[in-house]
Amino acid sequence: MVATAADIVVFLIAVLHLYILVLEMFLWDKSRGMRAFGLTREFASQTKTLAANQGLYNGFLAAGLAWGLYLGAAGLQVKVFFLACILVAGLYGAATASRKILFIQAIPASVGLALLYFA
Repeated sequence: MVATAADIVVFLIAVLHLYILVLEMFLWDKSRGMRAFGLTREFASQTKTLAANQGLYNGFLAAGLAWGLYLGAAGLQVKVFFLACILVAGLYGAATASRKILFIQAIPASVGLALLYFA
């Protein structure tokens, strides 16, 4: 039961990071992306390439979590590694960019790690 909950949380975090990929790579300078990140049109235009790079990294995180899920029980260490990466990135982002990142990335990753630990 806990293992199923852990996999559901890992799946949802992977989907979240795919959504962040779309926002950063394709919608950064569009109204939806600018609204999501609180950007001005000028700033979004100037940082579009940097954001696309960030989006690509979020895609790698999602791919890693999907890989861990695909491996089933053998993917535990893969899921732990990628959730730990998300946790560290979320803590760093919350400390340096926006406190909102703590709630969007770090806390969900912590919940996923806790569920995996107890599974």
